[in-house]
Amino acid sequence: MSVARVTTITARSTTSFEDAVRLGIERSSETLRNVSGAWVKEHKVSVSDGAITDWQVTLEVTFVLD
Repeated sequence: MSVARVTTITARSTTSFEDAVRLGIERSSETLRNVSGAWVKEHKVSVSDGAITDWQVTLEVTFVLD
């Protein structure tokens, strides 16, 4: 039997949504043990002068409790 917890984080990249997801997972794995998955809950972009400057994701990160 295992018990998991879900926490919400946001991550931002100046490259892409995929990069923002990767950065969010990498960073959360530095703090949380046993990260087992994530759900991309929301996508957002920042725009300046008609061009995208940042890609942001909100992630629901799941980790299994010890």
